[in-house]
Amino acid sequence: MTEDVRLRDVTEGDLPVFFEHQIDPEAIRMAAFPPRDREAFTAHWTKILGDETVTKKTVLVGGLVAGNIVSFERSGAREVGYWLGREYWGKGIATRALSEFLRQVKTRPLHARAARQNLASIRVLEKCGFTPTGHDTGSPEARCEEVEEVILKLG
Repeated sequence: MTEDVRLRDVTEGDLPVFFEHQIDPEAIRMAAFPPRDREAFTAHWTKILGDETVTKKTVLVGGLVAGNIVSFERSGAREVGYWLGREYWGKGIATRALSEFLRQVKTRPLHARAARQNLASIRVLEKCGFTPTGHDTGSPEARCEEVEEVILKLG
């Protein structure tokens, strides 16, 4: 299945799939990010789509929208984040998609954060060359609750 992983620019037509991914209860638990209602979700992605400083890619598997990867600036550091639908977990897709994204996005250093309990995401980042640099307590307004994050860095 991982042979057919492609990235392309995000389109508005991808957003309904992204919305469904971010309301999945298991994904919310793993990522420790609260879901947005449709209005907040639409406002969030409208802002992302209009921001030329954000690199945003849709992950396609077999031509179907599997998720997204974005790179953005936060507090003066360039970060990467990704979200895949649960049906695509555990198949090497995140690793393959992130590897391709890193070939396209040359900015280094690049940082990432993952909820401490999200071991699969931490492993994806490590497979792609990120190394843990510390821990932090995630921002309560961004997370479902105060949660310990692993901070990772590439380059």
